[in-house]
Amino acid sequence: MDKHGTHVAGTITATGGNSKGVAGVNWNVTYISAKFLGRNGGTTADAVKAIDYITDLKTRHGLNIIATNNSWGGGGFSQALLDAINRGGNAGILFIAAAGNGGSDGVGDNNDTTPNYPSNYQCTSNGSYDCVIAVAAITSNGSKASFSNYGATSVDLGAPGSGVWSTLAYNTYASYSGTSMATPHVTGAAALYASMHSGAAASDIKAAILNNTISTVSLSSTTATGGRLNVGGFCQ
Repeated sequence: MDKHGTHVAGTITATGGNSKGVAGVNWNVTYISAKFLGRNGGTTADAVKAIDYITDLKTRHGLNIIATNNSWGGGGFSQALLDAINRGGNAGILFIAAAGNGGSDGVGDNNDTTPNYPSNYQCTSNGSYDCVIAVAAITSNGSKASFSNYGATSVDLGAPGSGVWSTLAYNTYASYSGTSMATPHVTGAAALYASMHSGAAASDIKAAILNNTISTVSLSSTTATGGRLNVGGFCQ
């Protein structure tokens, strides 16, 4: 079982209120794994297939899919991958992606000048909205994590991504850091908003997330919203 994916899944949907481990952002949600990465990485062609598989589940089979969580990255621009993201956007599926963790120096990079894919893609869906949400990592005190990529125009908001405890296989737990850990907080928030607002369009869900961020000094010039995720802001 994949540790990275299991950790991400727990942040989205681990059951709370049971005196066990951790609680996810949305306790009552169904998630589907679309695995295309292995020990040796994966291919863009397989990423396209995975995204199209999820889109097909919604468009042909009627599943109520709100968003995909994309705690992965690497490679250059791919028109085929962007087209797949757009097909999901046309179906009302948000594409929530990790901004990236910088280079070998451990210091976050500016995605405005050095694009990170897939978080730097801009979706041009039929609904006239960008289905991509790019997520930076913040620490427990709300500051941007030093390793997190950033971008005043290319990264949307920050979310907890430093020392995040979540699930692993065989009833174990661990603390991981990375924008991969920040991204599922936003994905869980998207699912939570959708559960509270039946029939909400993907554009409305994205707007609710981005319009309710908490202003944060370290994110003021490093993200488009200048703030961090505020789930309570749209739970009123």
